[in-house]
Amino acid sequence: NLYILFPVLIKLPRSALEKAKLLRSQPAQIVEPRGLLYVQQREFAVTTPKDGSVSILGSDDATTCHIVVLRHTGSGATCLTHCDGSDTEAEVSLIMSSVKSLSDTTGYGRLEVHLVGGFNDDRQLSQKLTNQLLRAFDLQPDDVHLVTFCVTELNDREEKDIHFPIIYGIAVNVKTAEIFPATFPEKGPDEDLRSARVLTGATLTNIYDAKMEQLHIGPYFWRPFPHVDFWLEQDDEQILQNLSTSPLAEPPHFVSHIRSTLAFLKEHPFPSRSLFPERKPRIYKKNEEGKQHSCFREV
Repeated sequence: NLYILFPVLIKLPRSALEKAKLLRSQPAQIVEPRGLLYVQQREFAVTTPKDGSVSILGSDDATTCHIVVLRHTGSGATCLTHCDGSDTEAEVSLIMSSVKSLSDTTGYGRLEVHLVGGFNDDRQLSQKLTNQLLRAFDLQPDDVHLVTFCVTELNDREEKDIHFPIIYGIAVNVKTAEIFPATFPEKGPDEDLRSARVLTGATLTNIYDAKMEQLHIGPYFWRPFPHVDFWLEQDDEQILQNLSTSPLAEPPHFVSHIRSTLAFLKEHPFPSRSLFPERKPRIYKKNEEGKQHSCFREV
């Protein structure tokens, strides 16, 4: 076993580092919408192998962010979240509660965590988040076993003196517990709405009701985004430099994604009026197999 110094001494199982090495060696798989629930930044979703609609949880576009998978080996209850360091202790407590609510933690099985993401960024934001997550899990009253540790320097590659993450996204198969590097052509529904919520500073939220097998989006509320017209007028380089935590390492679609989100915020400065006048969530359920590639449809 290896150790890492934080305010406390954290023991890192050698197997967790070996799992990281194996994960880094795998090419990213393209995950199609069938059976997929995509999780954006500051969202989490939890379900079990009994779910008839969702079998894959996934997230990507993580640079300094970390993607966390927490699973109970007895029940198979699995949670995936995309953390950015906004309130790590509270977020870890939230995902712990969500997995335990679908598990009998007094019976067979144990809680296992997989941490993936970050790189050797100039501002050391990745290292800070790694330490926050280790500390938050260490503070939990329950035993949590670290199974995969593929973060920061263990997820870093260098090209022409510029550092990049090796893995930007992962998926977990809820039924088999397999975790693998992944990219996702379909990130919906309501991609701009969910991104707008993050850009306006919202906290971590659960987007899935496993018992009903329904995706719940909102209701979300924000104030008009400051200087939205100014930002929409800026060139790509200005947006990249000012609205990213790691400008040199972002995926190619980062700027177009931010522009789309800003345009959405301009169109909906008061979501309570235009998006959620009845203050009810948008509810989605998977289509039957074979229809629209099993995308979510609004209920």
